[in-house]
Order: sequence, then structure tokens, then C-alpha cells
Amino acid sequence: MGQKNSNANLKKAKTGKNDEFYTQLPDIERELGHYKEHFKDKVVFCNCDDPRVSNFFHYFSYNFEHLGLKKLITTCYKNQEINLFSQNNSEKAIYLEYVGDKNKNRVPDLSEIGIKHLKSDGDFRSKECVELLKEADIVVTNPPFSLFREYVAQLIESDKKFIIIGHQNAITYKEIFKLIKENKIWLGYGFKGGAAHFINSHYEDYASAGDHKEGMIRVSGVNWFTNLEINKRHEDLILYKKYYGNENEYPKYENYNAININKTKDIPMDYEGAMGVPITFMDKYNPDQFKIIALGIVGSIDFLNNRKMEILDKEGQPAGKFTFNAKGTLYRKYNPKTDKTPAFKDCENGDLYSSIYARIIIKNKKI
Repeated sequence: MGQKNSNANLKKAKTGKNDEFYTQLPDIERELGHYKEHFKDKVVFCNCDDPRVSNFFHYFSYNFEHLGLKKLITTCYKNQEINLFSQNNSEKAIYLEYVGDKNKNRVPDLSEIGIKHLKSDGDFRSKECVELLKEADIVVTNPPFSLFREYVAQLIESDKKFIIIGHQNAITYKEIFKLIKENKIWLGYGFKGGAAHFINSHYEDYASAGDHKEGMIRVSGVNWFTNLEINKRHEDLILYKKYYGNENEYPKYENYNAININKTKDIPMDYEGAMGVPITFMDKYNPDQFKIIALGIVGSIDFLNNRKMEILDKEGQPAGKFTFNAKGTLYRKYNPKTDKTPAFKDCENGDLYSSIYARIIIKNKKI
């Protein structure tokens, strides 16, 4: 299925609270291989993971000595979902602490390690889980997408290092964007092809990848978020296009003094002013090369005007609804050569405009 359908299912999961997505082991191995130096002598906490089915537990327990871990802790939220993966489950929330195996030739055995019951439901906000969080050095997990803001806020407040999974749309959350702008959180190396394949029993099997399992859902635009230093974030983005002489390729917004850029690869090497880039730019963001100014939505920047406009439908026809300042987003004049249909019509002079999806306003620090 395509991105439209996968995102629709993601939205369904968020509204239905069925966002318990089980991450695939190859995705975990591919990302965490870049952080080996950070794990030595550390306590790793996976606080959204049932060790009986979690590939995070699998990765860290099987690589415990290789990574030089001090301890691995996992906790599981009490959810009927676990009954679909294992027989003889208790309905109580569980947790596990693993400190390695003296016999390095053996694989971790849950029956010998011992799974313990929590008194509460295992929610990451519960008193028990918060106490375990205090013991942790690094948190690594795939938290509920519907609670991403609250989950990250807890990690920041607790001053914890982390490597977690979230959707790229989280970049546009004002709470998350503020942390990104202040260089308190950034993107990791990412998923292969920009999409992740999760197991979620609430959805029928329709993933198209080779790793094909019952209940798999393909979600585009999923990222790893972290606050651990990685080489990637200090690699300069190579720029090859020029603004001067090609000004027509970079129209300015009507409500903010910045040029619009639709693709990260089109960022010009010679423009000193503000530029609006797509949120996918964050995958290439180097704080030594660029400065983040704002997020191009109402409440983040001061727009230059506040025109009343009529909303147009997908065919460019009046929808009978009105808005001010293009629903609080950046917008530019409609260009019939590059735009399919206009999105808004100025109620005063009849001019047509195209709305621009969330843009990050940046400047090049090296010009």
C-alpha cells in the first residue's frame, strides 16, 4: 500500500490508542550500530517493551557483553495485545532486569532471568516506571505515537539520553520543534527507504517488503530521534545550486520574507537570507552549517499580513469557506506552470495563492 494508506492507518492507530507497534530487528540493528560507543557501562531502559516479544530486548540482551552494558531494564504496559503473541500470559504489567550471563556461549533465557510483575499498569508515567527511569542512563524504545509529546517531555525533564522512534510530523509539534531549534534533540540515521515496517495486530497484512509477517503495517516518514552525539549531524550538506540568476525558481512567500524551497537538494549555495525548507530537511540538518529560525506556522513566526481569503477545493473552485492568512501557514502566489490548483483566493483583489505545507525557516551560517 502507498503512503496515503499507511498514514491513514497510523492516524487510526493514534485515535484508537492501538499504537503499540513492534519494531523489526533489522531496523534496530541498522540504527543502533551507530551508537556502540555510547552504551559501554550504561544502564539501558526500554520502557515500552514486552521482553517476550520485543526486538529491543532481543538486540540488547544478545549483544549485552559486546556493547559492554551494565544493566538492561524493560517494562511492559498491561495491554490485551500481549495475549496475541504469547500463551499463558498474566494480565499484569511486567518488567525485567538483565545484567548479563557469565556463560557467554548461552543465549538469554527468560525463564532463568525471571519476569517480575509491576504493581501498576506499567505506563511509562507510573510511579514504578519513573523510579526505574531514574536508574537509567539511556532510554531506547518505540514509544506510543499518540503520546510522543508527553514521552519526550518526561525524558527531557529527567535529563536522560535517548534513542526513540517517532513520526516525522512530530517535528512540527511546537514542543518538539522548540527542542530541535535549541539543539536538545535531533534525528538519527533513519529507516531504510524512509519507511518502517511494524507489527500491529489491529491491521490486516499489506506490507510489500520482503520481511512480510501477519499484522505488518508499513508507515512512511518514520524517524529515529536522539540526543546522543553522532557523526551524521556534523556532516555538511553539499550545495550545488545557485539563487542569483535563477530567482524564478525560488518564489518568496507573501506573508514572510523568505524564499520557498520544495526539496532539500535545491537549497542554493549563495543565498544569505531566510529560506523555507520542507521538514524532511531535518534529516540533513547540520547545526554548524545552518541556523534554524522558526517553524512556518502561526504561533511560531510573525506573518507580514493577515488577509481574508476564500478556501478553494481540490479543483480550484470556491468551497464556501473562508480563512485568514491561509489557515496560519506560509503561502505564495499561485503559479499555473508549477502548481496543480490554487488553494486560496484573496477576498479583496481576487489574487490566487498556493498554500505551503509546514516549512522550517533556516539560514546558511557559512555565507
